[in-house]
Amino acid sequence: MKLIFATNNAHKLEEVRQIFSAKIEIVSLKDVGFLDDIEETGSTLDENAIIKARAVYSEAGIDCFADDTGLEVEALDARPGVYSARYAGDGHNFEANIDKLLAELNGIENRKARFRTVVCLIFSGEEHLFEGIVEGEILLSRQGKGGFGYDSVFRPIGQNVSFAEMASDAKNAISHRGRAMENMRRYFQRHDYQ
Repeated sequence: MKLIFATNNAHKLEEVRQIFSAKIEIVSLKDVGFLDDIEETGSTLDENAIIKARAVYSEAGIDCFADDTGLEVEALDARPGVYSARYAGDGHNFEANIDKLLAELNGIENRKARFRTVVCLIFSGEEHLFEGIVEGEILLSRQGKGGFGYDSVFRPIGQNVSFAEMASDAKNAISHRGRAMENMRRYFQRHDYQ
């Protein structure tokens, strides 16, 4: 069985491929020749995941899934949230995003934050939503060279290292995206696809 993951992000693709068995082939947008930019015009993570999945399914006609992830910081009223990738502007520059986040949290003691991922799966013409959340805190400065996005400044509860310092399998076991994908994997398992 083949599923299109509505991404061209190699890091995300590799993370997800590690979660699913060989019975399910996960391919990227590039792998199926989908080159269109999908505008994320939703005001919530759910809406953006649905918009992306519907666009890919409409074009490719193949079962697919899309995700949207936001970093929600308690002291910033859950910002950057749905705007996490574009927090410092439209360039998807995560170094600039981190700089802005750290500047806004400068001098603030409450560093509680969570990553939340919503996945929209279109399978056999039906839409399904899956969610994954990991609670943690924003560090005072970057730690680690691995991962991507905000990983170097996010430390999950119960860990003494940032996401960027964790091995990918350890991160997948507790990450927001890993949890959302695990919920989707269980769906397939219940239907004997996994």
